[in-house]
Amino acid sequence: MTEFLKQEQIIEFISSYGLRVIGALLIFFIGKRVALWLSKVFVKVINKTSLDETTASFLSSAIYMALLFVVVLAALANLGVETTSFVALIGAMGLAIGMALRDSFSSIGAGLLIVFFKPFKVKDMIEIAGIIGVVESINIFSTVLKTNDNKQIIIPNSKIVTNNIINYSSKKIRRVDLVFGISYEDNLKKAKNILQDIAAAEQRILESPPPLIAVLELGSSSVNFAVRVWVKNDDYWDVYFYLNEVVKLKFDEEGITIPYPQVEVSQKK
Repeated sequence: MTEFLKQEQIIEFISSYGLRVIGALLIFFIGKRVALWLSKVFVKVINKTSLDETTASFLSSAIYMALLFVVVLAALANLGVETTSFVALIGAMGLAIGMALRDSFSSIGAGLLIVFFKPFKVKDMIEIAGIIGVVESINIFSTVLKTNDNKQIIIPNSKIVTNNIINYSSKKIRRVDLVFGISYEDNLKKAKNILQDIAAAEQRILESPPPLIAVLELGSSSVNFAVRVWVKNDDYWDVYFYLNEVVKLKFDEEGITIPYPQVEVSQKK
């Protein structure tokens, strides 16, 4: 008789709460997908306005988090949890939660500062604390970068606003700085003319500001030339690699020596 009552209680419990649990799970998973879909729709709509992609990305993330919170409340309500009490409980625990999540809240504030002051935007190439990458997205808590070797780096927004930010994309043009050394025995004017001819012949190098080619220093083993030319941002690395290669080939062709460190070892008798 006792076992029968236990089985009956189990069946009654499952029939009473099983459907609620299933319903809550359905509400959560379906609601999560709907929230994600709505945030994407928002991005498409906002992209047609005057707002930039950076602001749209941040707002989309904020809307998704807000909708997800509503979905969680709806799932709890379906389970029979009093949501007003639940919200009141969150308010009562606000101080403790704030202390535990102070880094997350500071990241939210930092994200708002990034979106408002715009030190960089989506698709910009930036450097933060020695990390260089292209900005893929700016979310509520973090900024996502993609490095040149296709690594994804996620940086908390709070870490970004407390570090120096170098934005390589904020200006349309950028200067390529290179140093080439020649031997003291080589003809200085001839080497300078070669460098000037190379810069003048390369179409990707801008005429204004004009290229600067000058003797930088008389080094310990070489006479060093500073080669500073201006290019469009998109041409920076192509021109950088091109100049290194073509200068070496041209110096070899004209008999100009590029010194390299040598160590002389003498044996005492």
